[in-house]
Parts: sequence; C-alpha cells; structure tokens
Amino acid sequence: DGPVINHPLDVNGETFHITAVSMGNPHAVIFVEDVESVPLKEIGLEIEHHESFPQRTNVHFVQEMGRGKFWVRHWERGAGDTLACGTGACASVVAAALNNKLPEENRKALAHLPGGDLIIEWAQNDKVLMTGPATTVFTGTLDREFTQGLL
Repeated sequence: DGPVINHPLDVNGETFHITAVSMGNPHAVIFVEDVESVPLKEIGLEIEHHESFPQRTNVHFVQEMGRGKFWVRHWERGAGDTLACGTGACASVVAAALNNKLPEENRKALAHLPGGDLIIEWAQNDKVLMTGPATTVFTGTLDREFTQGLL
C-alpha cells in the first residue's frame, strides 16, 4: 500500500533495500556498490520468488557510475539472467529518481547493460522514454511441427 522505496527485504539471511516499480509488469530495483559482485543467479531467483511478490517479480541490481550513468544487471521473471531488459532499464532509472540519485529537473540517464546502452528519461508528464539500438542477436528456423501448436 503506497510506494515502496528503499524498503528492506530479507533474503537468505541478507538484507537488500528494494524499490518496487511497475512498468506494466513488476520490478524490484536494488542499488549496490559493485554490480559484478552480486551472485545474480542465486539472489535474483530468490527475490523473484520471494513471498513479498506473489506474482513473482523482475529483479535489477544497479550500480551508480556517476553523472547520470548506471550499470544494470537483470534477472527477468521466468527467464533468468538476460543481456538486456528495456522495462528493467526504465524501472531502474525511475527508481534512481525516486531514491534522489537523479536531479528532479533532469530525470534522464544512461543505463549500461551487458547487451548495450540505453538512454532512459522519466519525463515531467510521468511518461518513461527509452532510446537505444535494436540489434539482431539470433537468427534461426523453426520446424513447422513446432509452430503448429503455437498458433
């Protein structure tokens, strides 16, 4: 009930401070000193399935890099460790603003992700804008038998 900003969450005997943000889907954003030192597969999975999130949640670990830049690692709900997550990058920058890590008059930042960089802006009209490249990461062919059950 109400905003969840920098709220303590106990996971396996360790306390993480989460900011919960919705981008149409749930996100838990956690600011850390060193994003690479986070055991993402263990902690991400535990938080995704934590009792505080009955529908499960996406989890993002964010490190401030200075001057409106953030390094973000993602644990996507149902998918695990991913190279990029657009809604997660948006949620991370909104969480940064909510935690006073961005100036109120300029809520725009670079989100550095393993899969590439995105520019995120939380505009004064409350819209969140994302700008970045679209790149092919895989090409392939699906067997006709596989696709018949999908349609």
